[in-house]
Amino acid sequence: MTVTAVVGAQWGDEGKGRIIDYLAQEADVVIRFQGGDNAGHTVINEFGKHALHLIPSGIFNPRTQNIIGSGCVVNPQSLLKEMDELKA
Repeated sequence: MTVTAVVGAQWGDEGKGRIIDYLAQEADVVIRFQGGDNAGHTVINEFGKHALHLIPSGIFNPRTQNIIGSGCVVNPQSLLKEMDELKA
């Protein structure tokens, strides 16, 4: 099993989201291991344009398991809002 980790070294804005979205297309598991909903990244794909803040990028691949790890600070209201926006 191959494991790929994407970790930022510049406090955000490195383009991690774009890389993760690309890698997530073939991943079995995508884990967001830390952070909160204060930052995010935009994913543009066949489903439209989506801003993700808490939900891992693998959400667009139906065979990928997505995990929000214990190092994440989760605001339940923000998570529910993001889930509702993805349903639309």
